[in-house]
Amino acid sequence: MAGEVTRGARALVVCPDIRRDRSGADPEARLEEAKGLALAIGLVVADAAIIPIREIRPNTLFGEGQVQRIATDCELHEADLVVVDGALTAIQQRNLEEKLKRKVIDRTGLILEIFGERAATAEGRLQVELAHLDYQQSRLVRSWTHLERQRGGFGFLGGPGETQIEADRRMIRDRMARLRRELEQVRKTRELHRKRRGRAPWPVVALVGYTNAGKSTLFNRLTGAGVMAEDMLFATLDPTMRAISLPGVEKAILSDTVGFISDLPTQLVAAFRATLEEVTAADIVLHVRDMANPDSSAQKRHVLDVLADLDVIDGDDEGDMPIVEVWNKWDLIDEERRTELEGLAASDENVVPISAMTGLGINDLLARLGQLLTEGARLHEMVLLASDGQRIAWLHAHGEVLEVGDGGEGEQGPLRKICVRLTEKELGRFEALEGSP
Repeated sequence: MAGEVTRGARALVVCPDIRRDRSGADPEARLEEAKGLALAIGLVVADAAIIPIREIRPNTLFGEGQVQRIATDCELHEADLVVVDGALTAIQQRNLEEKLKRKVIDRTGLILEIFGERAATAEGRLQVELAHLDYQQSRLVRSWTHLERQRGGFGFLGGPGETQIEADRRMIRDRMARLRRELEQVRKTRELHRKRRGRAPWPVVALVGYTNAGKSTLFNRLTGAGVMAEDMLFATLDPTMRAISLPGVEKAILSDTVGFISDLPTQLVAAFRATLEEVTAADIVLHVRDMANPDSSAQKRHVLDVLADLDVIDGDDEGDMPIVEVWNKWDLIDEERRTELEGLAASDENVVPISAMTGLGINDLLARLGQLLTEGARLHEMVLLASDGQRIAWLHAHGEVLEVGDGGEGEQGPLRKICVRLTEKELGRFEALEGSP
């Protein structure tokens, strides 16, 4: 999979502000995010600008005067390529490259490049390659450079290259079919792992949040792990799991997932579904928010939209799974704003202000997680074989054992009567253990 951009290249970042776009995102915040994406792939941002668009031009997106302005800025700032923070059609991208005499990459292509560079596991690479091929097949496979190809006209006209282009497309479709089969096998493997964890059985806490909200920093703070955590968009992509201890809970599994982002390419939403499905198997979702970011509310909405798409919550922000909002980067908020937020956090028990960097509020977060995982526990009376040490030990490890007594004599030997307090999920896990009555 050939790269679209060269690290160290000078880039002009342009953010089209389309009048009819009602997403509510602040253009300045979108521009900063676009610059962050460019920096994340190793580009040098030579200049950045917001360009208002009253009417979308089907051939170039921008008007003629705006295209000329972009060309002038490229010359002025010696830019090697142009990053457009929006979706470009294949025709728009090709026409802009012809007019600007420079490589043009849109938001989708840029995010795909970042994902391609950062994916570390075999699964992650499969997912990124599938998304990249899906994106490229509509653009006459410009990065498909495994063979020398004659191209007729500009690549979209007929001519000597037409047969080879169709052959390339066919090869891509075959490769995508193979990738989908491999990813389906990965999905099945993940499902087996989840079932095994269900029998293991420890509760799962999933970290979600907008990219660069501080999930990996919090993950490292809670687990002592060395997951890459930098002030960079998409610093980590592949899911990571570690064990943690919580008040009243012997062991829980903390899962760090890929960061969300607005206008995530549809190819990636589909390709990373297997990764995000980890969230659907969680007992609690920790939604990490960057409260120092002025666009934090819009970021929250984007994250909730993805969670709703995964059926973790319904469209009204409600669902069966508890969601704890972790208001991160508390150390970066000015005193006036902090006072305002403290009042809001105090009125919602599922909001915990923290600083993953300094450790502020971490104990409060752990206490809240332990409380959520142990609340609703009911008293159950179990009668087990005295020789069934494995399940007796499980009850002691995962429940609150109040009393152990003689259960009489059974057909297979002496019995033990155990009075234990378990939550519904813990009871379900106990019943799923092999050999449970």
